[in-house]
Amino acid sequence: MTDPDDSAMRSVTLPAAWDDEAAQALARITLNGGPVRLAAEAARWVDTIDACPPLPGTPANTPAPGRSLSYLLLMQQMTPNTALWQCQPDEAPGFTIRLSSFVQDSGFATEHFVACLRLACDALRRLHAATRIERTGELPLFDLPAKPEDEAAGLVLLTDLDACLAALGLDYDSDDARNAARALSALATTVARAGTKLPPPAIPESPLTDLRAAASSAYSTQEGRHFCPIETGFSSPGPTEGLLGVETCGLAPAFSPLREDGHLRASTLTRLACRGLTPESALALALAGETPLPPVRPEAQGAMHTALKSVVDFLPAVPEPDLADLQARLARGVRRPLPMRQTGFTQRAAVGGHSLFMRTSEFEDGTLGEISITPPRESPMARGLMDCLGHAVSIGLQYGAPLESFVERFAYTRFGPAGTVEGDPSTAYATSMLDYAFRTLSDAYLGQPMPDAPRLEPGSEDPAPMLPFGRSSGESPEWKDRGRRLKLVS
Repeated sequence: MTDPDDSAMRSVTLPAAWDDEAAQALARITLNGGPVRLAAEAARWVDTIDACPPLPGTPANTPAPGRSLSYLLLMQQMTPNTALWQCQPDEAPGFTIRLSSFVQDSGFATEHFVACLRLACDALRRLHAATRIERTGELPLFDLPAKPEDEAAGLVLLTDLDACLAALGLDYDSDDARNAARALSALATTVARAGTKLPPPAIPESPLTDLRAAASSAYSTQEGRHFCPIETGFSSPGPTEGLLGVETCGLAPAFSPLREDGHLRASTLTRLACRGLTPESALALALAGETPLPPVRPEAQGAMHTALKSVVDFLPAVPEPDLADLQARLARGVRRPLPMRQTGFTQRAAVGGHSLFMRTSEFEDGTLGEISITPPRESPMARGLMDCLGHAVSIGLQYGAPLESFVERFAYTRFGPAGTVEGDPSTAYATSMLDYAFRTLSDAYLGQPMPDAPRLEPGSEDPAPMLPFGRSSGESPEWKDRGRRLKLVS
């Protein structure tokens, strides 16, 4: 496979059940440029954690956590963050847990989830106790702070929430889904705060009925202990998400029912099955005009973010359309490159009997990035001016100028040649070649068809003729009259 950050090919050895995305993620995490083996890379952080002494009060026969952590990684249920993979003492270590992997036929595997959380917290606290001096930069010659248990030992982040809710038969944009997500997050925070000075959050009512008992049991067994707190939250996009094979990162919903390759998502199939539908029956309903699955509103992620912010320590930022538009405006001044293979269209037409070729090129998202307007039978001066205009508009588009501004400026401009449009049934008349070109772009890329301008009556003069295009006789009447006056004066 190919590392996205390197043009060279790298050999990556993974379990057969893992996909190519996991191989690319492991290649991004690994610092060396040679072949990559999952077992060898995982052995580094596993051996580091196993070498840490157990916490005070741990039973004597308790096995080291490395074997269980390796098993959870192979099952793609939990993985360390980049700081642990790369053994970076200056970064906060942590684990990312895939919520959807704990859903079974009988429901959510609460006991297994709590055991996984406790294992991650125990490993992070062991590592914190052994490497605390290295992480804080303190020297062993001096006294450490009096209360090391007040320092956070690491992070436990949850991910793939939407697929978990789908496996439980819940729609992401529903009150039941938000209550279930809030209860799961509160359970994770309760386990992470057990044995610390921080109070546990309240477990709300939810479709998952056994979470309160599990949280109470996990918290009561650690009373009287003095552990460092573990921060909880939801993950942000990163290479560790690829190792777990998640559908969506963190608490984000899957707005599309399809994957990038065009097939239905696993969460989509699960939601259809919960409604007693097969892909074929769902397609039949869609063709009949009915909606098999309710669409996810753009505000759904914000509502989920609001429901969870009081029960966890960390949440990724919610995308805001207004903020994204503002960032796009601020990004102007940086030229956006066109892709190597470009899509677009080529239009051949004639305006007033004068031929015109128009070609467009698009960015990856389908927006206009380049335009070329060529009048092949006009004078060299006319062709050069139109070519320069196309380059100027293209540079403006690539630097972020809105197409609406160009359409507003050039549509309905009047100069010759003008007249009936041939070769494009959507336009019957144009006041100029630029009028035809930019009204066509408005229809194709802005979704705003613009009507034809009123036609000039026969015999009326063009109020603003363009000299390089001229008329069929080669000179305008005004120019001929001026030439006669010059001869008389001389």
